[in-house]
Amino acid sequence: MQPEPFTLLMTVYGGDRVEYVREAFHSAVHHQTLRPDQVVLVRDGPVAPELADCLRGLVLDSPSEVTFVPLEHNRGLGPALDAGLNAAWHDIVARMDADDVAMPHRFQEQVPLVRAGADLVGAGLLEFGSDISDIVGRRIPPSDPTDIARYSRLHDPFNHPTVVYRRSAVMAVGGYGDLPLMEDYWLFARMIAQGARVVNLAEPLVYYRVGDGAYARRGGRDLLRSELRLQRAMRVEGFITRPQYWRNVVVRGGYRLVPTLVRRPFYRMLVAPYGARRNRSRKRAAAEAPSYVPRHARAQEAEPEPAPPRHPAG
Repeated sequence: MQPEPFTLLMTVYGGDRVEYVREAFHSAVHHQTLRPDQVVLVRDGPVAPELADCLRGLVLDSPSEVTFVPLEHNRGLGPALDAGLNAAWHDIVARMDADDVAMPHRFQEQVPLVRAGADLVGAGLLEFGSDISDIVGRRIPPSDPTDIARYSRLHDPFNHPTVVYRRSAVMAVGGYGDLPLMEDYWLFARMIAQGARVVNLAEPLVYYRVGDGAYARRGGRDLLRSELRLQRAMRVEGFITRPQYWRNVVVRGGYRLVPTLVRRPFYRMLVAPYGARRNRSRKRAAAEAPSYVPRHARAQEAEPEPAPPRHPAG
C-alpha cells in the first residue's frame, strides 16, 4: 500500500525577497529526501515583476505538482493560509515560510509521525543570519505532551515554520482565522483545547532566518494590540484562567513594549531555551527513577516457561 501523500503549503507576499523565496522553495521541494506530493503556493496580493517571474519559474521547474493560488489583494498570513488549505488535496499538510531553509531530512522525520496518528508535529529550529553557516541561536520546543500543554498557556508551544499537521484537525477548530501576528498561536491553542494529539521533535529541522529587524518585529503597538486580542480570546474560550490572563497581559504585553535591546537577551536567555531545559529535566528524572519489576514478572524471570518447539525449516 502506498504511504499517505502530503501537501506543502507556502505563502508569498510583496515584501518577500526573490532569492529567499527561491532558496526556501528549493530546500522544501527539490532537496528533500521525502518530497511533497503537492505544493500549494499562495501569492498573497500583488508582487513586483521580478518576484512574479520567480514564482512562475518555481511552478514550471518543480518536481512536485504545484497548485498556484493568486489572491487579488493582500489578506494577511492567516487568511492566506486558510485559502491555501482549501486548495490542498491531501489531509497531511506541511508548512514552510518563504524566507527559511528546510533541512533535507525534515519531512522524512515529521510526516511519518502524522501518518502514525499525530495531529500536529513541530520541531526545533536554528536561527541564522547571513547564511545557514552563520548560526546565531536555536529554539528547542518542549517535547512531552504535558509540557506542551502547560507551556501553551503562556507561550506558543510550536515553532510555526516547522509544523506538519492534519488539515482535518485544523479545519475542525475553524482554521487559522484572522488574528494578525498571532494566528498560529491561536490555532495551536484551539487544537490543544480540542484534544489534538501533539508532538514536538527537539531536533532542529529548519533554519530560521533572522536579521537586524527580527527582534524589533516582536514588539510595538500593533503586536501589543494583537497580543491583547489573543489573550482575550483564550480567556473567553476558557483556555486560560483569569489569573493566567492577567499574568500573560503583564508578562507578554510588557515584553512587547520594552526596547529591542532588552527584548533580544530576554528571549535568548529565557524563552528560546525553555524546551531544552524541560526536555533535559525529564530525561534526568527518567534516568534517576528506580526501576520497578512487578512481583509476578520477577517470578516469571526466575522460572521461565519452556520455549515452544521450533518449526522445521522450509
